[in-house]
Amino acid sequence: MDSVPRPTWANLAASLLCVLLLCSSSGGAQGRPDKETREKFYGNLVNGAKNSTSGEGSIADMFDRVLEKEFSENDAPETPDKNSFNNSIADNQAVLETVAIITHDKKKNESHQANTSKSFQIGDVFGLENDGSDDMTTLIDRKDNVFVMSNRKSKFPVLQVDVRLISDLVVVIVSATIGGILFSCLGQPVIVGYLLAGSLIGPGGFNFISEMVQVETVAQFGVVFLLFALGLEFSVTKLKVVGAVAIFGGLLQIVLFMFLCGVTAMLCGANLSEGIFVGSFLSMSSTAVVSKFLVEKGTTNVLYGQVTIGTLILQDCAVGLLFALLPVLGGSSGVMGGIMSMGKLLLVLSGFIAVTAVLSWYFVPRFLKLMIQLSSQTNELYQLAAVAFCLLLAWCSDMLGLSLELGSFVAGVMVSTTDFAHHTLEQVEAIRNLFAALFLASIGMLIHVKFLWNHVDILLASVILVIIIKTFVVTIVVKAFGYSIRTAFVVGLSLAQIGEFAFVLLSRASHLNLVEAKMYLLLLGTTALSLVTTPLIFKLIPAVMHLGILMRWFPSESSMQNEDKAIMLEAYNDRSL
Repeated sequence: MDSVPRPTWANLAASLLCVLLLCSSSGGAQGRPDKETREKFYGNLVNGAKNSTSGEGSIADMFDRVLEKEFSENDAPETPDKNSFNNSIADNQAVLETVAIITHDKKKNESHQANTSKSFQIGDVFGLENDGSDDMTTLIDRKDNVFVMSNRKSKFPVLQVDVRLISDLVVVIVSATIGGILFSCLGQPVIVGYLLAGSLIGPGGFNFISEMVQVETVAQFGVVFLLFALGLEFSVTKLKVVGAVAIFGGLLQIVLFMFLCGVTAMLCGANLSEGIFVGSFLSMSSTAVVSKFLVEKGTTNVLYGQVTIGTLILQDCAVGLLFALLPVLGGSSGVMGGIMSMGKLLLVLSGFIAVTAVLSWYFVPRFLKLMIQLSSQTNELYQLAAVAFCLLLAWCSDMLGLSLELGSFVAGVMVSTTDFAHHTLEQVEAIRNLFAALFLASIGMLIHVKFLWNHVDILLASVILVIIIKTFVVTIVVKAFGYSIRTAFVVGLSLAQIGEFAFVLLSRASHLNLVEAKMYLLLLGTTALSLVTTPLIFKLIPAVMHLGILMRWFPSESSMQNEDKAIMLEAYNDRSL
């Protein structure tokens, strides 16, 4: 039922281009000599082990010494410290009532003299620092919200144009297009081109993007429309079939990762709270990247695709619970406060699902039928209504403390229960593809290629370890719910990366002083590299499955399909009874 196409050796060889491009795109970054690498990492590892056996330190202390030598403060990717102003206010115990205003007024005479003397740089093309550009003003409020004012206030009602945002969007879209075309010609997934294009134009590359916060905000529509389209393709019947493994299995995976990492931290002499956070951090997978691959391969309706999507949606819902848990782990909130926050979130989630179920039964079919009648001449009104419905549900979900992703997916599932699901998908597919490419490119901006290359040894080892552990844990959990070992293994490989939500969790944990700087850099680099290697993993899945059948590790495709059909038939009979 979830057939996997057999690979060709040409595809396997072509998939290695991902690694080659990563190496070549590092620019002027110089790799460290092998001798220095061995002395810096493996030599310290051995020396640390000797010291730990003599009673001078624990395994955690040894690991800390290795990380201190591997990652320094200068290794941190350069990002604007938006919290330094707020931290200074907090240290002085003052109350902030105003906003910080940062102006970028340019003196035309000085800039003209400088431009006549300095040489041409390609970054100047995208910098918007020419004589004719408007003055820029940046506002930062007490909640670290950044606002960019590209036009001065006018006493007349005139249209406002953010020239900087337009320039940044042009750079991102054009770069993503070029990357997608290049990798498509090489026979590789276009997602790799989107990610690496973003890494090249972001702060870790040529730094063509001036205002990251604005581009990332617009790009957030990509994951919203992507999950809305997934909800449209998500069969409610199959949702009931995979509901147990998606909900209970997904929660079990998160708990297992937190338990295993917590126990490991205690055995190694590290902090239990840091170990639990690392477990929750590793349990997150990339909804956008995995969903995009499933859509491209047309496997969203097969069994392992349904299990994978259901688990990803559960993880998105669990992000809110993990955010409520972080203050408890960081010591800034009591245990009872954390339990109350998590209980409140579960209550809100239950109410949200109940209300949407009622609306999907009574309101949605009538509303869509009315839009079809009003759009008899053109589909413009129906397309606008579908987009508005998706955004409204996503906004309501976010306002309730859940997530934009959950609301957009639920909106898609609500429409999928009607006879207008296919028509709605046709209307939003083009919008989904555009914003999905924009979102994936914005994820790539978080990837600093030079930082990855400078620490490729320890980061690559960490990624391999994460892939092995996540594949093993997810496979065991899915197999425990009665699925074939082949289906469970494909789901495990599909969820073997660390998702983009991990960046948000890591940032929040850093603000709570839950993780130290060296651990922050290790997790940051591991997450970025895992996203880069995810397309390679998906490319190798057919080869691994074919090898497993030849080695008799997995059953044949025909027997696996019969087993999956038996699971579907058993679930259908249970609902009939």
